[in-house]
Amino acid sequence: MGETIEKRLSTLGVTLPAAAAPAANYVPFMMTGNLLFTAGQLPLKDGKLEASGLLGRDLDTAAGAEAARLCAINVLAQAKAALGDLERIARIVKITVFVASASGFTEQHLVANGASNFLADAFGESGKHARSAVGTASLPLNAAVEVEAVIEFA
Repeated sequence: MGETIEKRLSTLGVTLPAAAAPAANYVPFMMTGNLLFTAGQLPLKDGKLEASGLLGRDLDTAAGAEAARLCAINVLAQAKAALGDLERIARIVKITVFVASASGFTEQHLVANGASNFLADAFGESGKHARSAVGTASLPLNAAVEVEAVIEFA
């Protein structure tokens, strides 16, 4: 890519927040070998939940995609906390996107694109990843979306 990830994020208008502290009895990330696993990240901005409720009832797909993008930004905040430097990221291996969905809502994959597109924009080819998009009845704190990631690092 030629430019640093931090510079690319700045170009995208993104400043990483401080990594969120765990809300229960778990750790925010775990490393094994050269893989970093993040705990699920919610659509928090400035410490406040930005998207709550169910997709297809309380939010539309576009709002859900923006929430997924916020979750992915928070995933990178955890990665920076774990690795010290985003330049250590070799590849985004996989993300799982959980979408709090009203009955009959079937656009989880489009909501997940908010996270996927952001990671591809930030990392180029190394940001392209495997993905699962899962509809769920509810999420912690009534969040609309939650994203977890598996990241390869050097």
